[in-house]
Amino acid sequence: MGEYIICGVDAHEARLDCRIGVDREAGKRKRFKNTGEGRGELFEYLDDLSEQHGGAKVMMAYEASPLGFGLYDDCRDAGIECSILAPTKIARSVEDRKRKNDDRDASRIFEALRGHVLAGNKLPEIWIPDDQTRDDRETVRARLDVGNKATRVKTQIRMLLKRTRVEKPEEVGEGWTIAFRRWLRELPLPPGARNCLSSLLRQLESLEREMEILDGAIEDLRQGRRYRYPVVALCGISGVGPLTAMVYLTEMGDLSRFGNRKDIGGYVGLVPSSNESGESEDRKGHITHEGPARVRKVLCQGAWVRVRHDGKEALAYQRIVERNPKHKKIAVVACMRRLAVLMWHVGLEAQRRCGYSLQVGARHQVGGARQAGRSA
Repeated sequence: MGEYIICGVDAHEARLDCRIGVDREAGKRKRFKNTGEGRGELFEYLDDLSEQHGGAKVMMAYEASPLGFGLYDDCRDAGIECSILAPTKIARSVEDRKRKNDDRDASRIFEALRGHVLAGNKLPEIWIPDDQTRDDRETVRARLDVGNKATRVKTQIRMLLKRTRVEKPEEVGEGWTIAFRRWLRELPLPPGARNCLSSLLRQLESLEREMEILDGAIEDLRQGRRYRYPVVALCGISGVGPLTAMVYLTEMGDLSRFGNRKDIGGYVGLVPSSNESGESEDRKGHITHEGPARVRKVLCQGAWVRVRHDGKEALAYQRIVERNPKHKKIAVVACMRRLAVLMWHVGLEAQRRCGYSLQVGARHQVGGARQAGRSA
């Protein structure tokens, strides 16, 4: 068996804390800046170490984080095989949780990767989306982020009215209507409260204009070849609109990578956690909340629309509520999971028709060819 250079990385915005070793040898701690120059120094160090051991293959791993896939892309371009691990699926001892530091994190990743390389242990890798999917996500996530900010501003306005003991009259109607906004602008308030309300209204107007711009960008995006047919197909489902469909498609990516409904439920974190040991019976807890929270949010919104306007879904929801009158959230989660699975079936067929899987596969073949070339 040939030798391997194993590198576990704890990646931060400013630096890369690494644990690097050869096969079963104890790993050495190294630290590099998380810049283009710093990553280049890391790759150069790994190349030199590989040459010292007769061209040993370099394997690297780090945990998924808000830093994205930049380090993975640099590794791919340098011909280094790199894995991104799911933080929630790496085993941690009680000591690790209580005595956490960067070196321990790097060592834990290093040992997980070494166990995989040398002993064939399962490595909790995440799926790496293709470049186009990553870029499409940025637009959709920006739209969701602006919507969340607008919701927070509306909440701040309502709390301001509470603090100043102002009650909304019935004639201005429900929701954020034109009449309600006009009433807000004309409210006789003390100077401080008026300044605060005026500022919040300006922020809200600015955010709403930004939402319109991003809605236009998403509309252009969904008219493209990759999303046109899948979005139309998904919008045929009760409770699913264009934004929900785009969030689902961009966050889930290539739907053909899921094998069945259990895979879908587990990926979006809508399956119950379990606590089974020894003679204890199967005990289920809260849902795992793993996977993309953005998908769960739009699924929750879509599920409530279906419960209110879809007869079959309303009956299914009611049956579960009757069994668990004090736990209505269980019924909501069940509706969310059914919607996620239904969208998977419909979206998968639509993606196959528009050739989405072939587009994604082509990108990974390019990266694989680079790695194979270096190994040769």
